[in-house]
Amino acid sequence: MYWNVSEKVTLTMGNFNTFLGYEVISPAANFNYSTSYLFSYGPFSHTGIKADFALGEDLSAMIGVFNPTDLTEYNPTGIYAFGAQLGYKGQYVNLITDSGAYELDYTGGVSLSDHFYLGLNAAVYDNDGTGFAGVALYPQLNTSDTFALGLRGEYFVESGAYGAIDQIGNGTEDGSVFALTLTASASVGNLILKPEFRIDNASDDSFLNTKFAPQKSLSSFLLAAVYVF
Repeated sequence: MYWNVSEKVTLTMGNFNTFLGYEVISPAANFNYSTSYLFSYGPFSHTGIKADFALGEDLSAMIGVFNPTDLTEYNPTGIYAFGAQLGYKGQYVNLITDSGAYELDYTGGVSLSDHFYLGLNAAVYDNDGTGFAGVALYPQLNTSDTFALGLRGEYFVESGAYGAIDQIGNGTEDGSVFALTLTASASVGNLILKPEFRIDNASDDSFLNTKFAPQKSLSSFLLAAVYVF
């Protein structure tokens, strides 16, 4: 639930989508259908209370107290996470701390023309030397009111035994991956068709081929249909 305390202050309590990151849970709100590594290993949602402040026409802020990340239905630990956000003209710096761990995130973008947009997401997570860091660029070109092309280029690296990059048969803990995702988006009324081609290339054997043999890279194609109502 939420409460508009005033024109400049809104309180939200319960379970709500995370404020970190460029991508969101709903596929209708993302340009690419598959998700980034930064989205997959950041929090999806929070349970707690937050206060949003409209500090000016282009300036905003948020502070909140939540259950620890991934404990959205109950909290048996008695420990809580603290989050904050500062936004200016569509650019956001986000921070969440949780039992000594922290994640610092930047999300934003800029319209370079009436038809070309460049989005950016960068984040670092650390928990006593174990965690991840990454950066993703989102260039998007609108060729008409119903058709657009978008590319996501992402570099993601983990430190320690975080487990984000599954290194098959490899005893090392650190690893990295570079992923390119090309997506077309065609709208037909409320229906959005998204053909997508993706290539992931890791520093170690992190994927399986059709014969279940480990390999460093993986290519994939999908066709998604998203209906918005």
